[in-house]
Amino acid sequence: MNTQHTAQANGRNGSRTQRRSPWRNWAGNVVSRPAREVTPASVDELAAALRTAAERGERVKPVGAGHSFTAAAATDGVLIRPDLLTGIRKIDREAGTVTVEAGTPLKRLNLALAREGLSLTNMGDIMEQTVAGATSTGTHGTGRDSGSISAQITALELVTADGTVLSCSEKENPEVFAAARIGIGALGVVTAITFAVEPVFLLTAREEPMSFDKVTAEFDQLFAENEHFEFYWFPHTGNCSTKRNNRSAGPENPVSALSGWFEDELLSNGLFQAVNSLGRAFPATIPSVAKISSRALSARTYTDIPYKVFTSPRRVRFLEMEYAVPREALVPALRELKAMVDRSPLRISFPVEVRTAPADDIALSTASGRDSAYIAVHMYKGTPHQAYFTAAERIFTEHAGRPHWGKIHTRDAEYLSSVYPRFGEFTALRDRLDPDRLFGNDYLRRVLGG
Repeated sequence: MNTQHTAQANGRNGSRTQRRSPWRNWAGNVVSRPAREVTPASVDELAAALRTAAERGERVKPVGAGHSFTAAAATDGVLIRPDLLTGIRKIDREAGTVTVEAGTPLKRLNLALAREGLSLTNMGDIMEQTVAGATSTGTHGTGRDSGSISAQITALELVTADGTVLSCSEKENPEVFAAARIGIGALGVVTAITFAVEPVFLLTAREEPMSFDKVTAEFDQLFAENEHFEFYWFPHTGNCSTKRNNRSAGPENPVSALSGWFEDELLSNGLFQAVNSLGRAFPATIPSVAKISSRALSARTYTDIPYKVFTSPRRVRFLEMEYAVPREALVPALRELKAMVDRSPLRISFPVEVRTAPADDIALSTASGRDSAYIAVHMYKGTPHQAYFTAAERIFTEHAGRPHWGKIHTRDAEYLSSVYPRFGEFTALRDRLDPDRLFGNDYLRRVLGG
């Protein structure tokens, strides 16, 4: 039990209840003060906690690791922590699935699967989030043919506002399954997720610098030729860093301990932290430093199991906005973003990240019904971000962009209903499952409507 809390008590059926204490997300830009925190040790305890909150007229929000930049998990009511709902329930090798408790961090899942000789097909670039938090907000990596983490869900367990436990899949409660794989915490509390998995495989990563003009001119070819292609553009420069990940027959050729420390810790975290701190104190230095830092990472090639290739440590704290645009709109939108930065007085020390995803069938997925490309803009923590994000968002929305549910944006239900063909399907399901808005908060009121 966290000792910073000054009072605690056992709730009904033994669930752990903690009294009021501020909750902050990873970036520190969202703070809420829940009246109570509950840490259920079982699905039954969770269901009882929800019924108790409903009887008391309290709102309820589940929270993961706090890696979202929005107030999706903020509440002044009951905060549900999933710390005791962790671990693998079942591995079904014949079906090619793993069922995992909702509070399990992705890092623990990836390590456990690797020990069993299994892997997810695709994943994002960090693995600190819980599986429920990551999927509920639509966390994704990059892929030509393989989609977000949510798109790899084959079944899930959901506790609704009245304490009912629903098993959801394409065959069981299919209308809930179609929405709850990315539910933003609006439909209920996810308690377990079943993912499709496959025998562990090797990926060869090829990282190399490339000019902005070359990447954008050849993007379609680079996308088509690689299973997983992504790149970073360094504002105030014409430089990009590209990464191509493709399946490999081996042999395994991992990054050496020394090279990994130098590239991933010293340069990408330690030196990058110092560069951003310098830029925050002296913004005028940013363009010159960007030209140097954008050339600091050299080309390298390595081969390893998926989570060691897809993910990397991210210790420098920042704020982020990310939009999904139709894939064919990526290059025009990115060129407009570069032109905007070039002609503005903005000073941007963080690179812009670009990834892709194929169309999927999840109601509120940013890739719902269309092949998508993602443009993510970042600002170092403590640096004014509003002018940059506002200008970027204007460009993204002109291309019918869909904001990532866990990242900063200003869109509301009116706009979102215009870019999500199945938006009404989701809100109608919410009305049925949570008519009294037990799981409501200000963020959901803005993005989903009353």
